[in-house]
Amino acid sequence: MLSSYKGLPRTAWIIFGGTIVNRLGFMVVPFLVYYLGSRDVSTSQVTYVLGCLGIGTLVGPLLSGVLADRWSRRQTMITGLIGTALSHGLLFVAPNLVALALAAAVLSICGTMVSPSANAILGASVEADRRRHAFSLVYWAVNIGSAGAGILGGFLAEQGYWLLFLVDGSCSIAYAFIVASLLPADKQGSIPLASRPTRGYGVVFRDPLMRGLLPLFGITLAIYSLTEAALPLSIRDDGLSPKVLGLMATVNAVVVVVLQPIASTVLDRFRPLAVYVCAAGLIGVGVALTGLAHDVWTYAATVVVWSVGEAAIGGIHSATIQSIAPEHARGRYQGAFQWLWGSSRFLALTVGTALYSSTGPAFLWWSCALAGVVAPLGVLALAPAIDRRAAELEKEKEKDEAPETPEAPEAPAVAAE
Repeated sequence: MLSSYKGLPRTAWIIFGGTIVNRLGFMVVPFLVYYLGSRDVSTSQVTYVLGCLGIGTLVGPLLSGVLADRWSRRQTMITGLIGTALSHGLLFVAPNLVALALAAAVLSICGTMVSPSANAILGASVEADRRRHAFSLVYWAVNIGSAGAGILGGFLAEQGYWLLFLVDGSCSIAYAFIVASLLPADKQGSIPLASRPTRGYGVVFRDPLMRGLLPLFGITLAIYSLTEAALPLSIRDDGLSPKVLGLMATVNAVVVVVLQPIASTVLDRFRPLAVYVCAAGLIGVGVALTGLAHDVWTYAATVVVWSVGEAAIGGIHSATIQSIAPEHARGRYQGAFQWLWGSSRFLALTVGTALYSSTGPAFLWWSCALAGVVAPLGVLALAPAIDRRAAELEKEKEKDEAPETPEAPEAPAVAAE
């Protein structure tokens, strides 16, 4: 079952273990609404805090990408993790609404600084043909940790919300220690500051491949994010209890955690982008089928469909971005992709729910079905250009790493008689 992960470098397994630890400490955000309620924050005021949390997810990845390329990928991870731990404390002791909103923004910024730098380190540590497996491994770690956090968080919340903050902060510190003590210093850290690239995200957004890929990836990510926004509304409108929503989250976690390593091994024989197209289409169709569900069993069936797609995709997104990113800009390329994640989720929570309530659920679900099939086909159309770029970058890497051929010594001059 784990054969596709065999032979991955030590760095990949360090990030895998650290990611599980870090995601086990992802409890405060899912229970934030309940915590704010315990602080007598009104429903209308909660919107401001959640809004700041959402804004942070748009700032953190971009900041991380620049720091990873300009400063150090490992140090950027450590900074984000320590900042996450400290901001959990600030959020817990915040005395008023303004302080709560600011602390939520800082928490979100610091928390989303970790992944782009980690992905850049991960991608640089493996050969091109193993990137898909490496990113799949880390994506599996995210799901393992998140599943554990969901189970543990519900229990700890009943004992006291302070336990959620304590565990989240402790897990962030633990991951920071793992990074500082086990991950090797990255190449960026050894480059003199004055000689590192200073340009911002122009290098990313001037890239025609990224301009094509990001919107297409974003459509699928937004559809997937509707499982956080429109799925709860649909379950509520069918008169089902909140426990059903919790059960759906459990079904998703179990399917992904169990199937992802199997899918990574079974699908290894196929081209990554071909797998992506099928898996992304499965997500789009699975989410759209929510419109046909009306009881626990039919909802569970739709969740299984899009969860299988999620398990099959694994880390293909990040691996594809890594394959077309120049060495000096990999942090920014990964930062742009993580920013896309936050933007897509933000659109799902705002535009998605607005469409659900204003135009009706049927329009939203049919839109998911159409866009969920068309967008992956657009990615498939870009496959030849992606392959050419990846091959060119690998040739440049081999050329840079090839040892220089020493010049032959000059023959000694023959003295004239």
